[in-house]
Amino acid sequence: MTHLSQLARLGLFDARVPRYTSYPTAPHFSSDVGPAQFGEWTEAIPEGAELSLYVHIPFCRRLCWFCACRTQGTSSGAPVAAYLEVVKRELALLAERLPPRVTLSHLHWGGGTPTLLDPDMIRGLTESIFRAVPMAPGGEFSVEIDPSEVDDARLDALAEAGMTRASIGVQDFDPEIQKIIGREQSFEITEAAVNGIRARGIQSLNADILYGLPDQSQARITDSVQKLLSLDPDRVALYGYAHVPWMARRQTLIPSDRLPTPEERLQLFDTARRLFMWDDYDEVGIDHFARKGDSMAVAARDGTLRRNFQGYTVDTGVALVGLGASAISRFPQGYAQNRPGTGDYAKAVEAGSFATKRGHAFTRDDLMRGRLIEQMMCRFRTDRVELQRDYGADPALLDRLFAQAEAEFGAYVHRVPGGLEIPQEGRPLTRMIARLFDAYELDRAGHSPAV
Repeated sequence: MTHLSQLARLGLFDARVPRYTSYPTAPHFSSDVGPAQFGEWTEAIPEGAELSLYVHIPFCRRLCWFCACRTQGTSSGAPVAAYLEVVKRELALLAERLPPRVTLSHLHWGGGTPTLLDPDMIRGLTESIFRAVPMAPGGEFSVEIDPSEVDDARLDALAEAGMTRASIGVQDFDPEIQKIIGREQSFEITEAAVNGIRARGIQSLNADILYGLPDQSQARITDSVQKLLSLDPDRVALYGYAHVPWMARRQTLIPSDRLPTPEERLQLFDTARRLFMWDDYDEVGIDHFARKGDSMAVAARDGTLRRNFQGYTVDTGVALVGLGASAISRFPQGYAQNRPGTGDYAKAVEAGSFATKRGHAFTRDDLMRGRLIEQMMCRFRTDRVELQRDYGADPALLDRLFAQAEAEFGAYVHRVPGGLEIPQEGRPLTRMIARLFDAYELDRAGHSPAV
């Protein structure tokens, strides 16, 4: 039996499973968590601690058809300016509840299109953030940049504000594929943005590229990856396109009959993966690659890599606080998500309240299983000593879970002294293996393909 047929027998090409950027996953959040819990959890952050801050900018000048993020189009700056005033007010509410001497280990602006902000907006937002929560020494400030929606003035403002890492979306460089997915962005435009970023002394560069797009072939993805490699990013996220038109209506504009089959998706991933490895990138987790000296590659090697709503991270902050409509926070006590609509979000904040709509308070079992899944997603192996010492894991439960994984996945998992390990040939199954450790019901339609 070939490797592909074995993966098919195990259900890889039919499965839809969570990406496990959280545990439990967001569909299991409820209204049991609201503004009161957000405030209490904020106050419980230790004095002098470092936290991570995420600011969601849900506006785009253009709405790319492939994107399933919560965004809205705008042709003027007025809605953006009004929204930023609400974010600043939310920041003030947060600052009132934070204990003394709390600083930022990481600040990230995502969207949407953060570079939709004009220079004055960029300066005003950063001033408000650092007034509320100063940056810690060595802290990282990253921004998602649309190369088609950035200019010298905005890059100057970001550099002056202290941006240390830029993240650019590529998706694919093939012009025909770009037209199909509604994201026309030439290599020349992308290269100019990268040169502008580096000319301002911002040397850390992330890039996102997609596999599984319509009409994508091994030759086409090879060409796109080679173009991306010529830009020499420090980190690359190689994400699988999730076609979920029942959740993201704009995806109905993408012809589903031109999408690659699940088997072809895996071949596309493997083609791109080999190119990154040949160019001396380290493989990080299930879908990231990093230069050997990058902090993410170092974290993958030394076992300190973590996973959150932004994907893989080296952040060690005690909490991740999300600001803006639909933003999700993670505290030691649980998750809290803001109201998704910008109007409802603004009403809550303008009334003097946090905008928390739903969330989840952790049980002891949640914390243990969440860490177990994170270990598999980050290290491809478990550490039962840590699980028992730090999370009170029941040894008998761990044995049952590991035995279940062995029974279901056979040679694609190995029993080791720490519990369980996924060998290289089994890594396409990682999310399916992690699913075995998930105690919550899975709505198959609400998640992305396993490959």
